Amino acid sequence: MKFIVNTNQLLQKLQSISGTIVSKPVIPILDHFLFDISGSKLTITGTDLETSMSTSLEVQSDEDVRIAVPSKMCMETLKALPNQPVTFTLDGNNNSIELKSEFGRYKLVGQNADDFPKVPESTSENSFTMPADALSSSITQTIFASGNDELRLSLTGVFVQLYKDNAVFVATDANRLVKVLRNDVKPGVETNFILPKKALNLLKASLPQDSTETKVDFNDSNAFFTFGDVSLICRLIDERYPDYKAVIPTDNPNILTLNRQDFLNSVKRISIFGNKTTNQINVKITGSELTIYAEDLDLSNEAVERLGCDYAGEDMEIGFNSKLLVEMLQNINTPEIIIELSTPSRAGIILPSANADDEDLLMLIMPMMIASTSRS
Repeated sequence: MKFIVNTNQLLQKLQSISGTIVSKPVIPILDHFLFDISGSKLTITGTDLETSMSTSLEVQSDEDVRIAVPSKMCMETLKALPNQPVTFTLDGNNNSIELKSEFGRYKLVGQNADDFPKVPESTSENSFTMPADALSSSITQTIFASGNDELRLSLTGVFVQLYKDNAVFVATDANRLVKVLRNDVKPGVETNFILPKKALNLLKASLPQDSTETKVDFNDSNAFFTFGDVSLICRLIDERYPDYKAVIPTDNPNILTLNRQDFLNSVKRISIFGNKTTNQINVKITGSELTIYAEDLDLSNEAVERLGCDYAGEDMEIGFNSKLLVEMLQNINTPEIIIELSTPSRAGIILPSANADDEDLLMLIMPMMIASTSRS
């Protein structure tokens, strides 16, 4: 059978789901796209067995066919061609594929579509919708804080807690924690699950940055996301998430308010002179002055800066991992931040100076022991 499609159009669709393709697949067909033509609609699917993505577009076709197409060769050929209509001739019997452009023709061999892994289907028993930009924001503000330790598998994803009238997204690597409460989501059900990092990164890259409705379905083993002509299915992390609420301190009498960008820039500069193994910087708060310093005793490097601040509480000195702190400050959007502290040995809470109506953001960072002498 034959179908005609524009090169740029097809390439754009292939690129949008190519993140599911792995370079060294456990089975050869996983480095293929499944082309499924029904009527004048071409549906393209890619999978790594854990995460699957599909998208579709209209084409000119003469009959229905299914075939697995080599992803790398197909994409490289389309990239090398200028924007023009190309004709695909597919033979499902011998899995042959021919592309014909105004320059010439190109033959490659695919695989039997029946050998392509079956993609899980949603039963739509548990589903709700949320704006695409709200979902994208929730992923962006949490995913960076998730862990990478495969021995603590539950911490490698984002924990989603659904309630009747809101949803909570949580990520932690045991050194920091981020919690986002969304009031613009009404799941209508109370449950929870853990979404894997790879699927969330693919989702974040694909979601439109507007209020497009995104449908979310889930069951005991998979989550399904549908928006526009794109669908993403991922296997949930089958682990129990730790009680994150227990680590968030509630009694924090020392309240620090300061300019986020000034603090971020200062931390970046000071960290250059700190120990590259620990990434430690120390923060000393005295009245309305904040002193930030770091040193590397082995190389005799040190740096100190002072910032103005608004502080209510006892004078304090506390250590933080600058790398973690920078990532957290970069994921807050307000001009000012509030840092709530209790003692130098307990976690600090970082909050935006004002939360949006639909979103409550809370960040937590564990302190580091101060081994060096205090700066005056």
